[in-house]
Amino acid sequence: MVLVYKPLVMYRGNSSSFTHAHATACLNIEGEMLKFLGISLAVGAALSIPMELTTTKPEETTEDTSGRLLSLPDPEKCAQRPNDFELGGHKYWFSGKHENYTDHKVDWLDGRNICREYCMDLVSLETPTEEEMIREFLKTNDLPYIWTSGRLCNFKGCDREDLQPIWVNGWFWSGSGVKMAPTNSTPPGWSYQPWSYTGHKTQFEGKNVSQPDNAEFDINGSVEACMGMLNDIYSDGIKWHDIACYHTKPFICEDSDQLLEFIRSSNPDQEF
Repeated sequence: MVLVYKPLVMYRGNSSSFTHAHATACLNIEGEMLKFLGISLAVGAALSIPMELTTTKPEETTEDTSGRLLSLPDPEKCAQRPNDFELGGHKYWFSGKHENYTDHKVDWLDGRNICREYCMDLVSLETPTEEEMIREFLKTNDLPYIWTSGRLCNFKGCDREDLQPIWVNGWFWSGSGVKMAPTNSTPPGWSYQPWSYTGHKTQFEGKNVSQPDNAEFDINGSVEACMGMLNDIYSDGIKWHDIACYHTKPFICEDSDQLLEFIRSSNPDQEF
């Protein structure tokens, strides 16, 4: 059987979104499953999908995702998911505020999987209000950095014309499936540019080199395919930076509408 899900870009107000039904990659005739946007595919039963990057040279990466799966939600954890603060009907929680995860730093995929067990995902900063809330949280708690669900589309299927150049048009929020605005412009409806104007490469170029800059690729061949918020690491305030996904950081989880819908449909008698 061949199941092919081609991601689509749709426009929703000032943001563009990949439709939920297409927010996966493909299951080919050999049974290879490739993840596109990080939402479990349900065909009769839900499948956890291997996060196997297929980028060819020169964009190799030290991120080892072979054999690693996206976690399915746990009904008990979903029903009792932590709630440190709320916005727009979504619950959020910070790993450092909870006993099991105090001082817990994980790589990007592990962060997603911990969140997903609670019917959540890494936070997606889709609006200025949400971004400012998380930025203020980092400032108030004096946090140096956190993971977000931001992800570069650098795997199979990402050679589509509308995603080129990939470092400008190829970023999306894996937690929600919403495509980010081009990285070289202020997002529509925002009054500021959330990506940093500087970073690691600035010290070598003699001028500001804006994010995303894929700086680590020049150092060890690792693609900076994941996105975090850094707190003044480069004397730039609290800004977005592209980061190689194997680095470990604390994280903030946000309710996932898709995972909550899935768990409610499979557990209709339980309150979530």
